[in-house]
Amino acid sequence: MDDKKVGLSDTMKAKTEPKTFRRNPILGTKFTIAISSAKGGVGKSTFATNLALALKKLGLNVGLLDADIYGPSLPKLFSINEKPESDGQKLVPINKYGIQCMSIGFLTDEETPMIWRGPMVTSAIKTFTQKVLWKDLDFIIVDMPPGTGDTQLTFAQEINMDGVIIVSTPQEIALQDVKRGIRMFDKLKVNIIGLIDNMSHFIGDDGKKYAIFGEGGVKRTADEFHKKFLGEIPINSEIGKLGDLGTPIVESKPDHEISKIYLNFAEKIKSTYL
Repeated sequence: MDDKKVGLSDTMKAKTEPKTFRRNPILGTKFTIAISSAKGGVGKSTFATNLALALKKLGLNVGLLDADIYGPSLPKLFSINEKPESDGQKLVPINKYGIQCMSIGFLTDEETPMIWRGPMVTSAIKTFTQKVLWKDLDFIIVDMPPGTGDTQLTFAQEINMDGVIIVSTPQEIALQDVKRGIRMFDKLKVNIIGLIDNMSHFIGDDGKKYAIFGEGGVKRTADEFHKKFLGEIPINSEIGKLGDLGTPIVESKPDHEISKIYLNFAEKIKSTYL
């Protein structure tokens, strides 16, 4: 009798080893960019929506897929309260601010909890990537949920992702999860474009810079894992206020200093892929 014990790491290796993956592009799109963090509450959805809007302002056709099944943010951030139409077989994205949008939040009531097991989440993701009429997109930005679970694995194993941007605050508790996310994407051979230091600091009324979540942690993590550090986005009250109103800052205040930061990121993405 073989008494060899199988540990947790062996089980995970069996589930994630990228030997037989057949990755397919999302139809109707040229490039798929995922926005991830592995940690909740770091501003990932806000980053995804504003980056999509910044790319649109550069004259590109852009889609935005909210892949957070349990906590969709796109309906609120874009103030979308309608359901997508269907041609009988596929869903038609909702167009808002010139962006083609899709989210599980468009199909459910705002206060309805998604009490789904893994296979149902995987099925929903496949619907959004295979049964949505995305049309002539240069980029589709995918807002990933927190963690390293079913959604991330489905995308990494089955969707041809051209790159992932990892967003984090500089706080060590957030960076612990970010490091897990980096290892996951590396293991699954998904290109990490780089790391963003979000809510890096704020400027007080006295003109001084305050790093309330710590300082330099995201850059140190990027250096530790030999990834690019893409830059910082400071805390600004306008970002949250405008997001809550469904009018993201890049759309409603394109000349704002924060909007210019997003436009700079978008220009880098455009020059890299197009």
